[in-house]
Amino acid sequence: MPTPPPTGPLVTRDTLAAQLREVGVRSGETLLAHSSLSSLGWVCGGPVAVVQALLDALGPEGTLVVPTQTGDLSDPAVWSNPPVPEEWWEPIRVTMPPYDPAVTPTRGVGVIPETVRTWPGALRSAHPQTSFAALGPRAAEIVGGHALDCRLGERSPLARLEALHARVLLLGAGYDTCTSFHLAEYRIPSPLVKVGRPGPTGWEVVTEVSITSDRFDELGHDFERDRPVVRGKAGAADVRLFPVADAVAYAQRWLSIHRPRAEEI
Repeated sequence: MPTPPPTGPLVTRDTLAAQLREVGVRSGETLLAHSSLSSLGWVCGGPVAVVQALLDALGPEGTLVVPTQTGDLSDPAVWSNPPVPEEWWEPIRVTMPPYDPAVTPTRGVGVIPETVRTWPGALRSAHPQTSFAALGPRAAEIVGGHALDCRLGERSPLARLEALHARVLLLGAGYDTCTSFHLAEYRIPSPLVKVGRPGPTGWEVVTEVSITSDRFDELGHDFERDRPVVRGKAGAADVRLFPVADAVAYAQRWLSIHRPRAEEI
């Protein structure tokens, strides 16, 4: 049976850049992008063309930021997709390579962030599990100084993006991917957890704020209902555009009411 032709629409670097501008992406701004390549349609050039289009829309004075998380650098005791045998846990902890911003690949955030991570001139933050990568004149300011015991809080790139009046672009991605909501978890009573990971001198355990995207879809639905969110299309993908600061402030109130969590270790 012959392979069926690809489903459209056909997306190119130029058409995508034009659609991003039409939606409201501004030259010179700072943009935190969450993305899904498959949602766009058939992209000529794949993720490279998407990154080029984003940079075209932002212009030389704009800065593109993406999450480059590495959740696999974690305690195998908590792995569930898939789990590993308990007798493997200690050998994994002993032999797991530590985080290296230059070479550690992303996991679970899609091919577009991985493309940004390896782009010439990209800078990446230091947290071994929740790093961000950035391209543009404000990249160093955003990703520098990411505290090793602050995944997505006040000493992470999220707080810097908020202060810089950055906006979030959901490019075919849902609100469950919106990392800005996590910053709100640091500003309300939240549980603390012990987080295991490989460190430069061996296995280490740090105490961190517990973060979860549970109910973020509901939070995003209410946020979009109550706050100004720019909506549009790029290729076949739904696009949403809104300020980081608006998302954090709304999530702080919403989570306190709808998803309160006990403060405990």
